[in-house]
Amino acid sequence: MNNLAASGTPFLFIVDFDEINIQIVPLCECRGESIFFDIEGFRNYISADLPVLPEVQFETIPVEADVYRRGFEVVQLGLRRGDSFLVNLTFPTEIQTNLSLQDIFFHSRARYKLLYKNEFTCFSPEIFVRIEKNGRISSHPMKGTIDAQISNATQQILEDPKEKAEHNTIVDLIRNDLSKVANAVKVDRYRYIDVLKTNGKSLLQVSSEISGQLGENWMETLGDTLFGLLPAGSISGAPKTATLQIIEKAEICKRGYYSGVFGLFDGNSLNSAVMIRFVEHDSTGKMWFKSGGGITVYAEVEAEYKELCDKVYLPIYKD
Repeated sequence: MNNLAASGTPFLFIVDFDEINIQIVPLCECRGESIFFDIEGFRNYISADLPVLPEVQFETIPVEADVYRRGFEVVQLGLRRGDSFLVNLTFPTEIQTNLSLQDIFFHSRARYKLLYKNEFTCFSPEIFVRIEKNGRISSHPMKGTIDAQISNATQQILEDPKEKAEHNTIVDLIRNDLSKVANAVKVDRYRYIDVLKTNGKSLLQVSSEISGQLGENWMETLGDTLFGLLPAGSISGAPKTATLQIIEKAEICKRGYYSGVFGLFDGNSLNSAVMIRFVEHDSTGKMWFKSGGGITVYAEVEAEYKELCDKVYLPIYKD
């Protein structure tokens, strides 16, 4: 990454959660044969060539509530011991649909989309970091989700004590992370609302914007900067090292590329996303949607299980 960025060579990068399977591909080699991407409208395919979308069939088979509860209790034990302040707990949900990964990728509406070798696709609404040509770096962590159809949904999500605590922790974590690589770090926007449309309903998502300033020659150390920020705080927790140990004990499978990051350096600037809203094939041909949410000591297991299930959706809809 350092060498490519220093030479001004555009490239795509894909990093899994454990930072084991890392793909760094010069953009000239991303011909849209095995890796397709759309990063806020910058894509390596032609929209006019999209396949026709069939009538969407989509059913979910969530992890059993008792299985979720066991993981939740492991997390709560770590929180009560003081090992962590916030843990992002995730589980896979089996989905049954008439759509292929290609169908899901090409017809989903999201800021950031990736289709990787017919192994997985993601349609993420969450920015990891952006870096502008002048070295301004910014992150937009998302923490707090609610069904938009609930009465006074905006007021409920913004005033909920658990949601406030969760969001505050992540904002503080991201601010500390950026301070390791940048100067003049500050919170530019605090707890603003985005609306996410799905194939079934709309969700409200709470985000904040934190920014800082990199050094003049930031491209020469771009790889060091990015890997110094991993894993993304919004999908791990705080403090990171102890929280990752809790995640290892509480979750029932490895995350793989789910909740890793991907993005594009265009020769002058960088744009990247957290790989949430994620669908993958397993070796038997089953399709799994991975989702989760932040857990604090204030969390209630029933509400957290519902949030995990609510996040299993496809952003495929008609205007």
